[in-house]
Amino acid sequence: MRTFDFAPLWRSTIGFDHLADVVDSALRQTPEDNYPPYNVERSGEDRYRIALAVAGFASDDLAVTAEQNALTIEGRRPAAPAREYLHQGIAARPFRRVFNLADYVQVKQASLRNGLLIIDLVRELPEAMKPRRIEIGVSTPPSPQISEKKAA
Repeated sequence: MRTFDFAPLWRSTIGFDHLADVVDSALRQTPEDNYPPYNVERSGEDRYRIALAVAGFASDDLAVTAEQNALTIEGRRPAAPAREYLHQGIAARPFRRVFNLADYVQVKQASLRNGLLIIDLVRELPEAMKPRRIEIGVSTPPSPQISEKKAA
């Protein structure tokens, strides 16, 4: 396993402490973390969409929670009556998937369509954070003062 030393980065940056946590959690994910399958797509300059394949789950079986810089999606189906399956390929096990969100990314809506849980996200920067053009004023140079010497 590869390890990274972020000490040089932390000496010259301020306020990026959460970056180490994000990298650490990404490196710790196990291969077992692949259920349910999902897509993350960019649908515009500041718009994103997450689609999770949740076949067999109803909207009441799913919970979407947005916290500061994290989106948690959980699914749990109620106990079903015992059945005798000859083949069971549709997984219906409980799951919990967490997505780390950048600053100012907010969940706009979630919907369940055709077995896909669709979550729309948008990054909305506050006005104070958006770039703004600074007008450059024109100043006139001060007029030179000429002092005349009188000859005596």
